[in-house]
Amino acid sequence: MEVRQIAQLATTLATNETNQAIGIAVMKKAMDIQASSAAAMLEALPPATGVNLPPHLGQNINTTA
Repeated sequence: MEVRQIAQLATTLATNETNQAIGIAVMKKAMDIQASSAAAMLEALPPATGVNLPPHLGQNINTTA
């Protein structure tokens, strides 16, 4: 191998490593944004309230149906 080829290979490997690191950083940032968006949507939901059903509903299970 010539010196020029070795230098070119080293440059290519360094560039690939840098591109991978940038891609990972962008993906992490996107995941952080998605997580914060999901948390904001969950906080925006109104609090769960009890359903106004008669007290006898939901007490028995029909096992013969």
